[in-house]
Amino acid sequence: MRTNAARFLDTLKIPYELREYHVAPEEFSAIAVAEKIGMPPEQVFKTLLCVTHERDHVFAVVPGNEELDFKKLAQAASTRKAEMVAVKDVQPLTGYVRGGVTVFGAKKSFPVFVDETIELFDTISVSAGARGIQMLLSPTDYLRAAEASAVPLTKDVLPEAAR
Repeated sequence: MRTNAARFLDTLKIPYELREYHVAPEEFSAIAVAEKIGMPPEQVFKTLLCVTHERDHVFAVVPGNEELDFKKLAQAASTRKAEMVAVKDVQPLTGYVRGGVTVFGAKKSFPVFVDETIELFDTISVSAGARGIQMLLSPTDYLRAAEASAVPLTKDVLPEAAR
């Protein structure tokens, strides 16, 4: 299945692999996606659409097994505050449905911030722009195609003793 995201990467001559999997209508877990495509969850990145204090939109891309730290995103975006966009606004702003959001071929171009751990891997996976299909590519190609900044974006894990 060719998606807008795949066509976008084709125009840039960026190599990728598509992996399709079965997804239940109520299933949105990136960890479940990782299991279904046979990759560790830290290599399966989820794309979140967020809005800043100034009402600007940005994409935050984080590993499937991590949580976005909104303070770190706000800092990266040089703003006071950031939060998730309401689910009802995701499709009108991106052209993609929840669970199928990707920065590639989105309806509008927004700044992209990716967690710095992306650079630890040879291959990562992101949504290909539809539920049930992922695209695998190199982090270098992802960052270049997305015109993304790699920055710290995930919540810090507290040591066991501090919990």
